[in-house]
Amino acid sequence: MKPIKEGKVREVYDNGDSIIMVATDRISAFDVILKNKIVNKGAVLTQMSKFWFDLTSDIVPNHMLSTDVNDMPEFFRNDEYKGKSMMCKKLTMLPIECIVRGYITGSGWASYKENGTVCGIKLPAGLLESDKLPEPIYTPSTKAEIGDHDENISFERSIEVLEKEFPGHGMEYAKALRDNTIALYKKCADYALTKGIIIADTKFEFGLDEDGNIVLADEMLTPDSSRFWPLEGYEAGHGQPSFDKQFVRDWLKANPDSDYLLPQDVIDKTIDKYLEAYKLLTGKELTL
Repeated sequence: MKPIKEGKVREVYDNGDSIIMVATDRISAFDVILKNKIVNKGAVLTQMSKFWFDLTSDIVPNHMLSTDVNDMPEFFRNDEYKGKSMMCKKLTMLPIECIVRGYITGSGWASYKENGTVCGIKLPAGLLESDKLPEPIYTPSTKAEIGDHDENISFERSIEVLEKEFPGHGMEYAKALRDNTIALYKKCADYALTKGIIIADTKFEFGLDEDGNIVLADEMLTPDSSRFWPLEGYEAGHGQPSFDKQFVRDWLKANPDSDYLLPQDVIDKTIDKYLEAYKLLTGKELTL
């Protein structure tokens, strides 16, 4: 079988009335696929998404059908795909990345320092780096092709983007994306705090099923799509240590001549962080 679509990290296979998404061990940063692979990273992404999909199915339906390769064609029933593969409903994807920020960090902090706003949203004066926001904010972006950068857009602009593709539904879909994104974030961020992890921000993707219902898709609250911070030692006023690929981004920034090739110790620390986050959040060791 050959993928019908390849992203920076995921490969998508057509399975007739469903698709099979495989999270590879590739890692990307700054919209570039790095030259190294991070062994078992794909399994962490798939199994963590499964955990969150199960936890939040009361808020919005999701596309997951199975993560058991025995439910999939024989092609996937081997160690290369075990643990990394998810059979999913086929959806018509909505062209918006649904980003939610509960804390101010990264590009949001840079923007706030400059003009007091994040993605055009005015925030209270006097916030410190890594501060918790009074309420989570929804900052959608467009979905870029590989090699291009996603573009932050306003809520109003998201209505226009959706209306262009789905005439008569722009406002309806835009509101549903925003409201589901905030509801998912609040439930999961509250849960994560009880396990010692702060979810600073994350992004979701949604699609439409054959009946026109909005369905949560892609990955969910993985270290690739989110910023996870340890609650222990959290203190606003500076950057935080993290369980996600911020560690890789920081190393790349500090080593601009690396040609996107990571040393082994950075690879080892990265997968250790992913596995630690998985264990804290789910209460289980990752078993394949």
